[in-house]
Amino acid sequence: MITLAEENYLKAILSISLSKKGRVSTNAIADEINTSAASVSDMLKKLQEKKLIKYQKYKGLELSKKGYNLAISIIRKHRLWETFLVNKLAFNWSEVHDIAEQLEHIKSTELINKLDAYLNYPKFDPHGEPIPTQTGKIPTSNTTVLNKLKIGSKGTVMGVTIDEKPFLDYLTQLNISIGTKIKLLEKIGFDQSLNIKIENQTFHISKNVAEHLLIKKE
Repeated sequence: MITLAEENYLKAILSISLSKKGRVSTNAIADEINTSAASVSDMLKKLQEKKLIKYQKYKGLELSKKGYNLAISIIRKHRLWETFLVNKLAFNWSEVHDIAEQLEHIKSTELINKLDAYLNYPKFDPHGEPIPTQTGKIPTSNTTVLNKLKIGSKGTVMGVTIDEKPFLDYLTQLNISIGTKIKLLEKIGFDQSLNIKIENQTFHISKNVAEHLLIKKE
């Protein structure tokens, strides 16, 4: 029996390993989950006993095949529920993360597969994150972060690298969402902030915001 806390750890480990590649450190997990390194160490012992991770002290860890498959299924459920909440129940993209955190622990595989079919097998969630398929395959997209575009380039917002509510609410204030067309007008040398054009309006955004916006270049 896998507990909710253990599922959350597996999801965090997978998220870190996908973004950074290679073995995952205890400190990285502590930062991701916002807990102490001691608490992480205690949990890792439980996960290792259940053969969900391969852990070597001072060398980090990786998910076992069993742990990887379980983590992928949790992420799949989370992103499908986010998609359902936005597309079918008209939730704002900044409102769905916490709700999906609760729904992702539903065990029924049949329900999730029917949800996937009902949504017409979406490849990406409302934040642009790839939704793993039933077999665990992760879709890919050809995107780059906004601040790596050249001056004068145009592109379409395809996703964000963080889905925290304050950040998403800020983007909404700027009329930025998935599908928004953006033109990069200027990059300020002093702080690497950007002037961008959306439709007929010009906005100034920080480097921090720009490096979390995933763009498909035209």
